Amino acid sequence: MERVAVFNPQQLEAIARILADTDSGLTGSQIGYLLQDCKIPDVTPEMTKWKRLFNGFVECQNHRQLGNQVLMFINRAMNPVTYTASPELFASRQAQLNSVLAFCGMAVGDDGRVRHAAQATDLEDAIARADRLHATLATRKVHIDVLEFCRAELLQKNYFHAVFEAMKSIAAKIRALSGLTSDGAELVQQAFGMPSGSPLLAINELRTETDRGEQRGFANLLIGLFGTIRNPTAHNPRIEWDMSEQDALDILTTASLIHRKLDKARRM
Repeated sequence: MERVAVFNPQQLEAIARILADTDSGLTGSQIGYLLQDCKIPDVTPEMTKWKRLFNGFVECQNHRQLGNQVLMFINRAMNPVTYTASPELFASRQAQLNSVLAFCGMAVGDDGRVRHAAQATDLEDAIARADRLHATLATRKVHIDVLEFCRAELLQKNYFHAVFEAMKSIAAKIRALSGLTSDGAELVQQAFGMPSGSPLLAINELRTETDRGEQRGFANLLIGLFGTIRNPTAHNPRIEWDMSEQDALDILTTASLIHRKLDKARRM
């Protein structure tokens, strides 16, 4: 392996926080094994995961005056074989690491290995090139209308407002299909409700009780989403709504399903 320049403390901390994230990072036993495998001293095994990893990186770099062992750790932590059951986790870690490594002129490839890449000049450049809730959403084949409404927020990792914009995209499509001007639960009831047996919009032929049950279930799903997501995000400050990347992925995937149903809806 060629000689790799040392990473600065800020870069090491960012890498450690990504790989040893409390919720989605490597486990303590995985960190211990990889440190030993990469010949990085495990100087503070009693500390929290990211600090343990950070301190090991720092100690190794101070001793060797090279960043090779850190790169080796990333390569082995990102081995695709270990992500066969959770490809979305690989994509998430890859995107986060690349946002940091872009400033070093490096990137984690789809094979999990770090290689040279064009060096980012600023934060916007790094995020635009590296961020891939982005690749994960594409892997899930999320509807283009969801991405169009929240692209700017996703690029900034602003999951809170990305979800809010995705919900607005659903309301906008229902209004476009129905000609209605209301919003939220009222809009759903006016468009898909069946008080007299014939709704304004239908997602199927409504010929059987199964069809009508699907219509009612779809309307209830929409009302639930607007009540659970749209209303809190619209009225609560961001600090009161903890939106993780995994939550955002699940919600945006649900929004994608709704858009596909709406694409097949018809005026009655």
